Amino acid sequence: MQNILIIAEKSSFLTLSMAEQLKGLGYHTVISELDIRKIAGQEEDFEAVLLSMESDVSEKTQELVYLRDKAVEEDLPVFYMGEDEENLRDIMPSHILRQVFERPIDVQVCARDIDRYIKEHGKHIRKKVLVVDDSGAVLRNVKGWLEDKYQVILANSGAMAIKYLATNRPDLVLLDYEMPVVNGRQVLEMIRTETEFCDVPVIFLTSKNDRASIMEVMQLKPEGYLLKSMEPQQIVQAIDDFFAKRSL
Repeated sequence: MQNILIIAEKSSFLTLSMAEQLKGLGYHTVISELDIRKIAGQEEDFEAVLLSMESDVSEKTQELVYLRDKAVEEDLPVFYMGEDEENLRDIMPSHILRQVFERPIDVQVCARDIDRYIKEHGKHIRKKVLVVDDSGAVLRNVKGWLEDKYQVILANSGAMAIKYLATNRPDLVLLDYEMPVVNGRQVLEMIRTETEFCDVPVIFLTSKNDRASIMEVMQLKPEGYLLKSMEPQQIVQAIDDFFAKRSL
């Protein structure tokens, strides 16, 4: 059963009605307050977030920024019930904020729209790509190139990547070579030595192109080695080709 996270400032008849409608469509819903600690404490793998607010968005900027970052990292679409405020759109970019439901709200229509989106664009129909890089700019760029075709999860360190892999299984890891503390070679070594995810495919995406570095990691048998200097369409094509070959 797929999970949907409903975040509301307070439990209300509206949020409970939405939960019932989504349950009737086959989803499991978790209701949480708009509180950073409570959102962070959710351990389920969610398909989408439904946000309900009654107060001014500017009063919850910190919480909304945290929710936005979580949605970006986990590739979660956000649906919103409330006034269509410009402040919210400033915080939540359009590729995250998928639809706004303004009051008066028809819960049946809202639930059907969310269900339709998940069935057409949900995680379960897209390959999962974990992108590992210590540069926020690189992570945002790669996500922008891939998110129309793939579910993109972001990790800004080797340690974060290993933590993610401990409980999740991506279809591909795009791995930077040069990272502080735990570099790409060390991440790949850990992946290859852990029974639970030793066969997860890895492609390097890096600026490091000297022969010695390439030969060192090729001994660990990554599925490919791409350079960041390549054109974005070349990188996307290489990933498309990788999945096309695996499907055969």
